[in-house]
Amino acid sequence: MREFPWPRIVVSKCIEFDHCRYDGSMIPSDFVKALKPYVDYIPVCPEMEMGLGAPRETIRMVAAEGSIRLIQPATGLDLTEKMSHFAQGFLSSLPQVDGFILKFRSPSCGLKDIRVYSGAERPRPVSKAPGFFGGAVMQSFSHLAVEDEGRLRNFNIREHFLTKLYALASFRQARSEGELSPLIRFHEANKLLLSSHSQKETKMLGNILANRGGLSYNDLSELYREHLTLALARPPRSSSRANVFMHALGYFKGDLKARQKELFLENIQRYKSKKLPSRALLAMLQSWAEGFGQEYLINQSIFQPFPEELVQLCQD
Repeated sequence: MREFPWPRIVVSKCIEFDHCRYDGSMIPSDFVKALKPYVDYIPVCPEMEMGLGAPRETIRMVAAEGSIRLIQPATGLDLTEKMSHFAQGFLSSLPQVDGFILKFRSPSCGLKDIRVYSGAERPRPVSKAPGFFGGAVMQSFSHLAVEDEGRLRNFNIREHFLTKLYALASFRQARSEGELSPLIRFHEANKLLLSSHSQKETKMLGNILANRGGLSYNDLSELYREHLTLALARPPRSSSRANVFMHALGYFKGDLKARQKELFLENIQRYKSKKLPSRALLAMLQSWAEGFGQEYLINQSIFQPFPEELVQLCQD
């Protein structure tokens, strides 16, 4: 059974933690709730931290003289500087974190596409922009596992978020040991997973570890981190996953019968045609790896990128 680190996630406090929305409510999220036993959450409500209280009058983003301001229409308060100061101070004081889950459609926590109005009392939005706190998160932490709770209702987005979250947490843990060997072990254990996301970046990561070029450990590990986040930036394409399945099949050249290989190749085509889920092919490979004692494959994270108790969160 694979052991997992505890990822650190900054989460909007109004999601499953406190009744701190503008109307005094709390947002239910089966996803955030289910993760509680497996992660370290750092809850935050920027509006409460600024002393607005709950319930409170709503705030909105307003375009004014070429910039966007954060205004509370009922009171006329301009909260722009106060919010910017809080975001800068809070984010700069964080420990190393692996991800964020923020409230969507929020003028403070929203990551993108938040309505911007032409005036505090104007009924129609004129454009869209990131929220003030969410925008600051994206400026400094877009390389991490960052999502809003609205998008995380999608099962595929959940799977990518969890995969990236646990890979980054595992890397953070390996990097903290201050030696090259844990990074090499991390890379070896995650090679198939990373290849399914980006073969180009996976090759680059291998080159970084193999050709150190006189880099200090800190510089090398930082360079590795940069390309690791590039590799995990997007969900894997079916063609990339199919290539990984074909590569893994090569480890059983002398073990499988002709019909077994033929069936597996047929199933790859079914997967590429969206008639078979990737987990079916992974289950076959994992079974063969265990049965034929292929230690390299047995230890690959692609078979269990995050705790199995969370798999149900990514399925209908």
